[in-house]
Parts: sequence; structure tokens; C-alpha cells
Amino acid sequence: MRLLAPIGLLLVFASCGPDSPKSLCERYFKPWPDVISQRERTNANSDLMEAMAAYSDKNYEQAITGLQRVLDRDANDMQARLYMANAQLAAGHPYKAEMHLDFLENYKARAFKDQVEWYNALCWLCEGDTAKAGQQVRWIASRPHTYRQEASELAAALANP
Repeated sequence: MRLLAPIGLLLVFASCGPDSPKSLCERYFKPWPDVISQRERTNANSDLMEAMAAYSDKNYEQAITGLQRVLDRDANDMQARLYMANAQLAAGHPYKAEMHLDFLENYKARAFKDQVEWYNALCWLCEGDTAKAGQQVRWIASRPHTYRQEASELAAALANP
């Protein structure tokens, strides 16, 4: 039994090693920058402003609650939805983040196309689906893209575990 304990620890450390999906997720995920909090607060945007204050403070669960109130009023608020996807991913809910990214991807106005493609790759990575994440980042890295550099680096990290 004593011999098995070190082997068990070795397996735990190997699964969380420097290039595990979890460590790569933590290394490459950077929440979308807050460009909203500087707006003037009004009665119409108070829920959004409160949510973004929490987002800026890295209190992502609170931000999720506030952003959900915004989306309940206007499901087509694409900026709030992008922040919701990022807050979900930052809070450790990649499946929920992916749902919001799917909405953005399927919406007629594709203003956040590059962001959706990149954050989808990160959702898959954070879910542990390195094959799907690797395919996406290689595709991003092969074309003109906002996240081309990051995708190239992540593709290399995934290729050399």
C-alpha cells in the first residue's frame, strides 16, 4: 500500500503537469477586456454596469448573475453575451461559455467572429478536448486572424505535450 501512494501522486502530478489541458487553459485564457465600465451609468444600463464592475474585479460568479439579468431583458445584446461567455469560462464553466459562444456564432451580426473562434478553442481546451481545440487553433493560426499569434503558440504547446 505504501508503494502505491507515490505512484498515485505521480499520476496526479502528471495529469496536472505543465502542459496539461488545465494548465494550458489557465495560461492562454485571458478574459475579454472590459471596455464598458467607463460608460456613464444610467437607469437603462445599471444592471450591465453592476455586472461589469464585478467582472473587472474578477468576481465572475457575481458578473454572471448580473449579465444574465441583462440577457434576460435583451437576448440579442451581443456585447453582454461575449462578456457572459468570458465570465463563464473564467469561473470554470466552459460548457456554459460555449453555449453563449454558439449563440454569438449563429447570430446574423458576426461582429465578434474572431473572438468567438478563439474562445471556442479555449472552451474545448478547458473541457479537456485537446483534439478539437488543437484543430481549431491550427485553423486560426493558418489564416489572418486577431488571435493568430496566440493560436500558433497554443498549437505548438498542444503538439509538444
